[in-house]
Amino acid sequence: MAAGDGGHPSDETTVRGAGPRQTWAALPWLIRSAVVWSACLVVIAAGLYLLAQITLLVTPLAIAVAATLFLAALLDPVRLALRRLRLPGALAALLTVLLLLGILGGVGILVWSLTADQFSELGDELGQGLERTRDFVISTLPVTEEQLDGLLAQLRQTVSQQEVDPIASARTVIEVAGSALLALVLLFFLLKDGREMWHWTLRRAAGRNREIAAEAGRVGWRTLGSYSRGTMLIAAIDAIGIGLALVLLRVPLAFPLALITFIGGFVPIVGATVAGAVAVLVALAANGPTTALLTLAAVIAVQQMEGNLLEPLVMKRQVRLHPAVILIAVTAGTLVAGIAGAFVAVPITAVAWRVIDSVQRQRQAAAATGDSA
Repeated sequence: MAAGDGGHPSDETTVRGAGPRQTWAALPWLIRSAVVWSACLVVIAAGLYLLAQITLLVTPLAIAVAATLFLAALLDPVRLALRRLRLPGALAALLTVLLLLGILGGVGILVWSLTADQFSELGDELGQGLERTRDFVISTLPVTEEQLDGLLAQLRQTVSQQEVDPIASARTVIEVAGSALLALVLLFFLLKDGREMWHWTLRRAAGRNREIAAEAGRVGWRTLGSYSRGTMLIAAIDAIGIGLALVLLRVPLAFPLALITFIGGFVPIVGATVAGAVAVLVALAANGPTTALLTLAAVIAVQQMEGNLLEPLVMKRQVRLHPAVILIAVTAGTLVAGIAGAFVAVPITAVAWRVIDSVQRQRQAAAATGDSA
């Protein structure tokens, strides 16, 4: 470009450099938003996939750590009560762990003595209930007996083809036992030195980040404690309510079914649904369709009372999650770590959500304070 043209030599370079920005700005806002969100989703999906792969490699360790945190949050009030009695930290932690072992051992012995002979009957009752359900399906739906039997035979063949590997089974037993032992040892140290560990971690942060991390940690720990204690209380109330209904309806195996309901209460929505279905099938096999319908009504009534009355009272509002989020979390946990993953998925999701929300609120508060200053 000549000097007499009144331009500058850098104008053409500037225009060329601004070309991509102008092209991006010329795109419709919907396309720009779709590109940005798609890129974010790809990054998040890649991160979650990598995290899932790492978790699969160390599944026993991950389950042990999750169980340790759950039990520590559940038993922390016991340890604090023992500390108020001026017991040393190590002794208070040891007594808390021994109390847990005593309760688990006592409940296990009681359950075994009361239900050891009944669990074999439970399988027979479930088989009879499924048989009656088969007859009901054939009589009410446009499905022939041959079609349904063929489908069931194919399902049985698929299940029977899954050969049991004794080496893999022994390895699984060893991993479960090792994870349980590791969880107990970690539980002792976490109850004994957990706060010192957390303070040491906070000292690694500096300035405003330390305050954000401290508050996020407090919120996450309170959420986990509230969730663990609330879940156990709600599961116990569900088991008692459904167990009493089964006794009043003279359904056999009421105690084993109540125990299944209690265990299922630790897997929100899915666990309660499965436990209720088992109770209805047993009632159908033992006493017929009328008792089965009454059992179904009792199960629905107890679960509605739990969801609309007990859960809002027992669980704090910040612990509650939307049912869709719970279903996604339980499904993801089951796919990653099986039954154990289903148990720990919801508390991990609740804590993660509360920690992220706490960090976001603190950053917004800090930004608002800076703008006002």
